Amino acid sequence: MTTETSTLADFGWNAFFYTQLNTDDHMAALPVRVMSVHRNSLNVAGPDFEQVIAPFFAQDGDEEGRATVGDWLLLDPETLQAVHLLERKSVFKRRAAGTSHKLQLIAANIDTLFIVTSCNKDFNIARLERYLVLAREAEVTPIIVITKADQAEVPQDFSREAAKLMPGLLVETIDARDPKSVACLFPWRAPGQTIAVVGSSGVGKSTLINTLTGAGKIATQGVREDDAKGRHTTTGRALHRLPEGGWVLDTPGMRELQLTDVKAGIDDVFADVAALARNCRFSDCQHEVEPGCAILAAVNDGTLEPDRHKRWQKLAAEEAHNSANTAQRRARDRAFGKMIKGALQDKKKYDRK
Repeated sequence: MTTETSTLADFGWNAFFYTQLNTDDHMAALPVRVMSVHRNSLNVAGPDFEQVIAPFFAQDGDEEGRATVGDWLLLDPETLQAVHLLERKSVFKRRAAGTSHKLQLIAANIDTLFIVTSCNKDFNIARLERYLVLAREAEVTPIIVITKADQAEVPQDFSREAAKLMPGLLVETIDARDPKSVACLFPWRAPGQTIAVVGSSGVGKSTLINTLTGAGKIATQGVREDDAKGRHTTTGRALHRLPEGGWVLDTPGMRELQLTDVKAGIDDVFADVAALARNCRFSDCQHEVEPGCAILAAVNDGTLEPDRHKRWQKLAAEEAHNSANTAQRRARDRAFGKMIKGALQDKKKYDRK
């Protein structure tokens, strides 16, 4: 792909990234943005040159130091080897599926998150809350986009349910195939802005991106009639150019979204429950059977929905468990990295003798 832009700002570069450069960095290195990630390589792009393939890059041996889509890297202009990963303005991550507790980065440096669901059996409040937690933890603007409005008798019922999840939450109900219907999302396509589109398979993410980009290059598939679940269309994450100059990131459908390091996001999305918890009699209240529990009192008097309380408990317990395991893994990785670094330093001392 040949870029149609001529400045770093067109790729999302701003003062946040510029202030991380010193004079030597700016003179010697080439800032580029990661467009897509493959097993052993990265597609990167910058002003006035074609998208190129660079070797995969991981910084400091940490899982969070692995380059992901949306990252900014500094490249050696001669070798195209990455020499530094710039600090991220925002990052989406989850615990990978399985029992390894490995951290998986989803995307970096996103400005707006389109959380896509549909007017059918895919509509799931608990799943929407998980995505909202990710967005609030990353301090990214979330917008819930409900597709297939043309297939529902009363699509407004879905939008009303979604709007209750957070005060001031923006919810748009659309037909993803119709540019006029999707026009309500156009303000977020501004130059230099980056949108990430997330949601389950089959909800219309690829169709929406095709309409936003006006390109129709992304394959789409329908849903199974028996359970309204979709088939995976997108198999990797990649940035796509928008007509107004912004960028949109397509992501594979995620049926499992294990949260880690998102306590602040949970407190934000469940601000009403968190506020009640501060009024419990005991600071270590588990909100189950303890006397003086403000949350249980709110459930009993009808001011807090029992299901919302249960969803909050589940997310909070999951986050605490996953974060503890992630912290242990990071500690092991740091210890291993120090051991390797020490061994290399000892080798250099021995070689000089």
